[in-house]
Amino acid sequence: MKTSAKYIADRIRLMIATKQFQVGEVLPSTRELGQQLEASFHTVRKAYHVLADEGLITSEPGRGFVVNRQSPMLDKAQRLEIGGEKIQSLVEELVGYGLDDAEIEILFQEQLDFMEWPDRIQSCASVGENNEMASMLSSAIKKQIGVKSKTLSLDEYDNAAKYDALFVPIKFVHQFRSLSESIMIIPIVYMYDPEILYQISEQAGIQTIGLVTADEESIPKIINELKQSIPFEGSFVAGSIYGRSLPLFVRDTDLILYTQGSARLVEQKVPIKNRIRLDYRLADRSAEMIRAELWDQ
Repeated sequence: MKTSAKYIADRIRLMIATKQFQVGEVLPSTRELGQQLEASFHTVRKAYHVLADEGLITSEPGRGFVVNRQSPMLDKAQRLEIGGEKIQSLVEELVGYGLDDAEIEILFQEQLDFMEWPDRIQSCASVGENNEMASMLSSAIKKQIGVKSKTLSLDEYDNAAKYDALFVPIKFVHQFRSLSESIMIIPIVYMYDPEILYQISEQAGIQTIGLVTADEESIPKIINELKQSIPFEGSFVAGSIYGRSLPLFVRDTDLILYTQGSARLVEQKVPIKNRIRLDYRLADRSAEMIRAELWDQ
């Protein structure tokens, strides 16, 4: 069962062994990972404790579960004993399905040849129209699925081939089809988080919305996305941060929308009641596709 504690522990153990989770890295909280995998946080906690008993992770007060080492503290005899038990169980199951020795041998060899798959997904990148928008997509994937990814703008196509998997907005997939034989291309459908859109639409009487970004190139793209997402008949004023300064219009605008890249400065200087951070949310189908490719193998 893909939501059992054993399955989750097995997957995380493999991700640690293949360095998708590095030593010193904090794992997602039990509640967060439970939501990402559609499992209870009690199940995730049980999986974490299995890994803690193996010495792979440790629980640190105030931080959570942290990767302690890259492989369990098992000697060769212990590794062979565990491996022998698992292979025996699997072979017995395959024989029960009618496979003969030759067929089982072929399957094992095929899987050994395919065991490079963890290497293929060690490096992922989220693609956006620019790096700021790619970062917004990357954050949504990390929050919903627990998968980390670098960022890649459309004009960095030449760098795409160095990654093992690309998360590409569906409207840009055709630009990356030539790479699909060598790397994994996962088409992504996303929108602004519905809760954010509800918050914006509830701002009665607002005639002007301010938008603050980290990159000036993001402004027309984000405004276009917002106009397609919310029934706002007023006007937008927009600008990007400069050093430690916000655009001047911020002080005279009742509602400020802002991106992750401008968050630190905006959240220092704009009252919480006057600001809403823009975050993407993946469509369920896209979330399922990523989860299937990177968690459910």
